[in-house]
Amino acid sequence: MLIPRQKAPALVIDTLDHGRFDLHQAAPGWGTVICFYRGLHCPVCATYLAELEKLVPDFARRGVDCIAISADTEDRARGMADKIGAAALRIGYGLPLHEARNWGLYLSTSRGKTSIGIEEPALFSEPGLFLIRPDQSVYYLSVQSMPFVRPHFRELLAAVDFAIDKTYPARGEYTAAV
Repeated sequence: MLIPRQKAPALVIDTLDHGRFDLHQAAPGWGTVICFYRGLHCPVCATYLAELEKLVPDFARRGVDCIAISADTEDRARGMADKIGAAALRIGYGLPLHEARNWGLYLSTSRGKTSIGIEEPALFSEPGLFLIRPDQSVYYLSVQSMPFVRPHFRELLAAVDFAIDKTYPARGEYTAAV
């Protein structure tokens, strides 16, 4: 289980148009949003990532980098990038499923073609949203077992504003006996 204020797992992933992304080499001003998504087969993911694409400049103005990552192949990741009109959002692909588990993501098996007629991969990860500080510590995390009811990016943006203004610490860090 990932714990706020502790170091995030290693994450080195190929991206479509921005070379390799290495979380431990990243140098954002305030943090990095990592949005793990299910893949091209998921219409909910497309809508979700389209919203993040619109807000990447707003996050950047606050010193927050953004990346969306799936276990999809490069071709499928390109299909998602095209579908959402990705210009600012980095799209990572080829996430090994054992690394998805290191991040606490749930894994699902294929149910065949989705409502939009795209075949699900045999295995894929479910969504997760993380905000990682420049020292690679976990600041915020939300992991879902279903594609529905995800955190809103505008609310995360407002939370970043609050955290910056109030020097608000990551919460949920307590692991001792209760």
